Amino acid sequence: MHIDPTLLTDEAVSHETRQFNTGLQEMLSALPPMTSFEPEELRRARREGKSWMGPIVYSDHARTITIDGPGGDLALRVIEVGASNGVYLHIHGGGWVLGAADMSDVGNEAMARDAGVTVVSIEYRLAPEHPYPAGLEDCVAAAQWLIGNAASEFGSDRLTIGGESAGANLAAATLLKVRDDTGYTDWAGANLVYGSYLPHGTPSVRQWSREGLILDPESMSWFGDRYTEGRDVPMDDPYFSPLYGVLDDMPPGLFTVGTWDPLLDDTLFMAMRW
Repeated sequence: MHIDPTLLTDEAVSHETRQFNTGLQEMLSALPPMTSFEPEELRRARREGKSWMGPIVYSDHARTITIDGPGGDLALRVIEVGASNGVYLHIHGGGWVLGAADMSDVGNEAMARDAGVTVVSIEYRLAPEHPYPAGLEDCVAAAQWLIGNAASEFGSDRLTIGGESAGANLAAATLLKVRDDTGYTDWAGANLVYGSYLPHGTPSVRQWSREGLILDPESMSWFGDRYTEGRDVPMDDPYFSPLYGVLDDMPPGLFTVGTWDPLLDDTLFMAMRW
């Protein structure tokens, strides 16, 4: 795989993106650091529309179904818009600690409409209340249910999977775990967006120096510590750090990351190995 090195220069950043980043830096620099709050405080602020992200917008096309999960009932947020020619299993981001399936309604509705798929987003258990591997176990359960039921429930057994940030980590880990446990490798594709594939930190995370963006070394460490919550998880556990996984029989992957993203190396390293 070849990556044009000019794409990684500041000159390659569009004016629109520069303006967005400047506004984001100014807004976030005026706020207390995320790490000064407890997870439940951050979740409540987001749910009540009081975070910097603003109010949550819900889709009129969404419905929730429930399946059996390893921790009890497991909710899946389903969005269908018109005809569907496949199913996209979505795993939301939030550092394994924050976020929810319905908070991704806007993007998932756009995905359903523009790609012509049914989107199924997983309400997986969050850390630190449910540390690793609880969230992953929920994602694997949802994937295995979808493999067995997508055709009857949604009219297609053409499956894709993806997520953002921690969701991309869980998507990659789910692909590995499902393959290792069941041998299933018939996914049509993986959409992995600015994923964290080495939670203990790649060089771009550990050496990050830009201020005022969403993630930095301190916040990444905060998320990682809460994901494990005192458990001694080996760095090379492939279901925790998918970068260490044996990537045989993985589906075609689309990797997306910004050049000002601390998770840049995670994506570059994973894409090179994929």
